[in-house]
Amino acid sequence: MNQSRPKAKLSRALGIPLTPKCVKYFERRPFPPGVHGRSRKKPSDYSVRLLEKQRLRHQYNISETQLRRVFARALKAQGKTGERLVVELECRLDALVLRAGFARTIYQARQLVGHGHIQVDGRKVDIPSYRVTPYSVIEVRERSRSLTPFVVAAAGAHANSVSAPYLSTSLAELKTTLVREPERREIPVRCDEQLVVEFYSR
Repeated sequence: MNQSRPKAKLSRALGIPLTPKCVKYFERRPFPPGVHGRSRKKPSDYSVRLLEKQRLRHQYNISETQLRRVFARALKAQGKTGERLVVELECRLDALVLRAGFARTIYQARQLVGHGHIQVDGRKVDIPSYRVTPYSVIEVRERSRSLTPFVVAAAGAHANSVSAPYLSTSLAELKTTLVREPERREIPVRCDEQLVVEFYSR
């Protein structure tokens, strides 16, 4: 999803840094952009729920239509709707490419998938929203491994200090396997998903 708004301003508006580069800007100005950023009135219940929904949407870099579609699927699934919503989003191909350390940001992960550099179970998949199922193997295509972004990734430049427990990753081989569905507490997304459920259920 193309996002024309500068990431730093968007991060400040949402109250969370969306990229590693935005962290320093956010720490320097941890308040919403604009002349009234420091003196906003107490938010209404609606605006609180809207903000939480926008936070979730932008952390996965998806459109409103896509989020509504995933919410409708989570609503029909067993378990808590909010938790299912986040798990469904985390099982997107671009999200797992990011968690595996193949990309620096969700924006880069989406681009790498869209340009056809990623394959799932031996087949090229260029749809960022592709839902990955347990035991599926995600890897960078052989012809793409010599490209600079993947050479950097293989060196561990984007790997987190704590790897996602639901992935079995070999950065040297640029390959990862979704060993099971993630649990909500394991997903590094800052969001009160219950407020998102309340927003869509109003």
